[in-house]
Amino acid sequence: MTKEEFKICFDRWFDEVRNYITYRCCDGELATDIAQEAFMKVWEKGVAFQQNQTKGLLYKIANELWISQYRKSKSEKKYKLSFSLKVNVSASQRNDTEDQMYYEELKTKYEQAVSQLPEKQRVVFLLSRMENLTYKEIAQRLEVSAKAVEKRMNLALKDLRKILNHDR
Repeated sequence: MTKEEFKICFDRWFDEVRNYITYRCCDGELATDIAQEAFMKVWEKGVAFQQNQTKGLLYKIANELWISQYRKSKSEKKYKLSFSLKVNVSASQRNDTEDQMYYEELKTKYEQAVSQLPEKQRVVFLLSRMENLTYKEIAQRLEVSAKAVEKRMNLALKDLRKILNHDR
């Protein structure tokens, strides 16, 4: 695809793709980001410009990006909810202010450590620990091998230990 063809493609279909994603996610900003990323992927892949096939490919890529974003945000919400539930249960059972402060500090360090993990490791870690998925289920969901999931989990645990022990 030449620059001119890409410009024509972008001018012709960007608003359509963005509107399609906006209808799916109800967030104009997110839809714009996803549409831009879809066009970037088409450009990076060097797809030959073929009117209907290129348009279909753009919609397919944008849809897959939206689904990926949706799953990620859903996992993140589930993680935050489960973590807040654990905090609430623990807080109601604790009477000692010092224990509560220690728990809050530890929770903050843990959240920061998880957020520092590389994305692939963080996704595998959260799917395993928050959604209680097996390595095989994670592998199927992420479309990678179970061995890759195992390796990412081992690296995530190693990195978490290193980050948490470093803060002591």
